[in-house]
Amino acid sequence: MTDPELDLTLERVIRASRAAVWRAWTDPARFARWWVPAPAVCRVDRLDVRPGGALVTAIGDAGGPFVPHMDATFLVVDDQERIVFTNAVDSAWRPAAPEPVAMTAEITLADHPDGTDYRVVVRHGDPDARDRHEKLGFLDGWGTVTAQLAAVVE
Repeated sequence: MTDPELDLTLERVIRASRAAVWRAWTDPARFARWWVPAPAVCRVDRLDVRPGGALVTAIGDAGGPFVPHMDATFLVVDDQERIVFTNAVDSAWRPAAPEPVAMTAEITLADHPDGTDYRVVVRHGDPDARDRHEKLGFLDGWGTVTAQLAAVVE
């Protein structure tokens, strides 16, 4: 269930199997190809897709230095159906105050006649955090990486 005052959502049909989309989320080499908006590049430092596992990435320009991007913990992992992670708890299981906003993201995959129904719900602790994330370009950013994910698997 989503709360429009606290949550941001994105939905897309990806013309590939759930297994292919799942591999793009769970294989570090595939994940690095789509996780940050191009032309930036992603370095995957840790991708341990299991409850309590780490999601740690860095972002950079091609050939340039990398800076921290995401330090998060997976909360729920249901094979080929759902991934939930939060950056409010870092990969060492310590409370975090991430910039620009703390969030919990839920990714769900479901069968669709044309491939996979891909749904993202990003939950925030209060309306100000949700609004800040929206103004910072949630739809552009998550929309871009979702399109890149689709390009990798389709």
